[in-house]
Amino acid sequence: MSIPYPFSAIVGQEDLRLGLLLNAINPSVGGILVRGEKGTAKTTTVRALASLLPDLAVVPGCRFSCAPAAPDPDCPDGPHPVDEAGVQRPARLVELPVGASEDRLVGALDIERALAEGVKAFEPGLLADAHRGILYVDEVNLLHDHLVDVLLDAAATGASYVEREGVSVRHAARFLLVGTMNPEEGELRPQLLDRFGLTVEVTASRETDQRVEVVRRRLAYDADPARFAARWAADEQEMRERISAARELLPSVVLGDAALRQIAATCAAFEVDGMRADIVMARTATALAAWAGRTAVTDPDVRQAALLALPHRRRRNPFDAPGLDEEKLDETLERARQEAERAEAEGRDPQDEPEPDPDPDPDGGPDDGGPDGGGPDGGGGVPPQLDPGVDPAAGSPAPDGGSDPAAPNPGTGTEPGADTGAGAGSALAAASEQPPSAAGEPYKTRTLTVPGLGEGAAGRRSRARTAHGRTTGAEQPHGRLAALHLTATVRAAAPHQRARGRDGRGLVVRREDLRQAVREGREGNLVLFVVDASGSMAARRRMGAVKGAVLSLLLDAYQRRDKVGLVTFRGAGAELALPPTSSVDAGAARLEKLPTGGRTPLAAGLLRAHEVLRVERLRDPSRRPLLVVVTDGRATGGPEPLPRAARAARLLAASGAASVVVDCEAGPVRLGLAGALARELGATAVTLQELRADTVSALVKDVRRAA
Repeated sequence: MSIPYPFSAIVGQEDLRLGLLLNAINPSVGGILVRGEKGTAKTTTVRALASLLPDLAVVPGCRFSCAPAAPDPDCPDGPHPVDEAGVQRPARLVELPVGASEDRLVGALDIERALAEGVKAFEPGLLADAHRGILYVDEVNLLHDHLVDVLLDAAATGASYVEREGVSVRHAARFLLVGTMNPEEGELRPQLLDRFGLTVEVTASRETDQRVEVVRRRLAYDADPARFAARWAADEQEMRERISAARELLPSVVLGDAALRQIAATCAAFEVDGMRADIVMARTATALAAWAGRTAVTDPDVRQAALLALPHRRRRNPFDAPGLDEEKLDETLERARQEAERAEAEGRDPQDEPEPDPDPDPDGGPDDGGPDGGGPDGGGGVPPQLDPGVDPAAGSPAPDGGSDPAAPNPGTGTEPGADTGAGAGSALAAASEQPPSAAGEPYKTRTLTVPGLGEGAAGRRSRARTAHGRTTGAEQPHGRLAALHLTATVRAAAPHQRARGRDGRGLVVRREDLRQAVREGREGNLVLFVVDASGSMAARRRMGAVKGAVLSLLLDAYQRRDKVGLVTFRGAGAELALPPTSSVDAGAARLEKLPTGGRTPLAAGLLRAHEVLRVERLRDPSRRPLLVVVTDGRATGGPEPLPRAARAARLLAASGAASVVVDCEAGPVRLGLAGALARELGATAVTLQELRADTVSALVKDVRRAA
């Protein structure tokens, strides 16, 4: 058995360690989501926590870890007699792999006993194993949506319900839920973020001395784990005893009316949805007080609780960065405290007086700025050896609000990007380049899907054969049995029972009788955007609308769990601005900074897209692509620009990629070039107006190739 890295030996990461400890003290806080770049000890820290948790008393032989003093009356292995002693065992750290099946998570019918003995027996899953312990999900943002829904429902209710294959089981499933993720690989949906009690952002230290100490300790641990653990044994025991003391003190901690008013005012000021944030803040503040050895919640406890519980709940869409304006937080807490003090001095109930406007900003919306670092200490009474050292992620900067000028080129009297002859060089392209324009407001787009039936990663865009979804039939398995179709298997075996000498004890099943469920669901696709950023797009101030359309499609791709990529073309050629990734917010950031100007090398953009799709097909052959070309159809770069663009389009069409062309042409005179490009691609052409879901004009939902 490997020796875990000691929790107390971890350098830095104060917020992460504090958040984990608060959940260990009070599991009802609701778990913690750890966001951070790769190589920041997220997994190491989580695994180190398990060794600090006190041992559990469990009912002997119970597969669901019932407490002997208060066994679960609905335990499938019960009923259990009340026993104050039981047997002691360490708290478990159960890891949920990204590729786990739903059966492995919640449990399922024991097929072997059902077929061999004819009895219905339940085989517990990981939720049962994690009861009263830690359930750890590394890369939780890559977990299939249906698994995340099941997991978070169990975490919220404290129970797991299984209804399948004639089995109806309910068992307790209370655990400390810990998820880690790298935001570069994609975000969780906001409604799922809200189900995590706390969140912390972790980054590698930029201080040389601290980085040196991290490396020194890690090398010492790798050289001799047992000796390294022995060096920190005393600190680990002290931490373990302190957690136990905080757990015992927790029921005695008082959350006064003033602190409760601060919590409510803070959640209202930052406009978080629902009431879960208020409850989580209250539980976190009391856990902070217990950790500090106090029986009353103080102002710093409430402030620290807000910094841990609110940042991820302020995200309205995947392009918002989590974070809180600390100056606004301090003002809100101070105002609520003063109001409570005035009410106490006057001997009245603070609720008798209307709540003052928590946001002095005339527009009534929350500020988006980052922390100024000037607030009071956010330690929440935590002793110096584990001072949380608050450093929340700053809010996202406001997008560039600059205009998108489209003035004619003063030197030539022509529009930027106009073809001025074969001799025009890079100097002209640089002179005609326009600064990045702000994107228009995103909106709900029409659904664009890839035709046919795929077999890609689970998602929400195109039809596909998936491991989870609606059962549409059964088939004999090719290779290893993935998902048994019990009814079809029994039907296949039934006619042969007499010939096989069945004696009544169970069904005689052979390999050739097995049938596998055929299920249909939705898959995620690779949505590759090819965006025209030339001068012709900026000339009539269209780039803001174009960016708004692409941003809307990116938001749709985020909701449908797609991978996205971004190819742009202008001036002398095309570039891959964003390699295919699950992080659509990275695509939005690149889009915001996209400059415009120069000629229109349409052929170069299409050829670059063809190369990107070719490489991705080798990397992930099961993920089907959807090509979205955003252009007005003009081509002015290089010799014979239109014929070259047509040949490139036919090459893409021959590769089998489903495509859609978003026609950005505007004005009273239309050349129809984007429509001609769509015909060469075998694609559907839609205008910016038709892209909106609320438009009256009809738009086919499937992107169909030309016959």
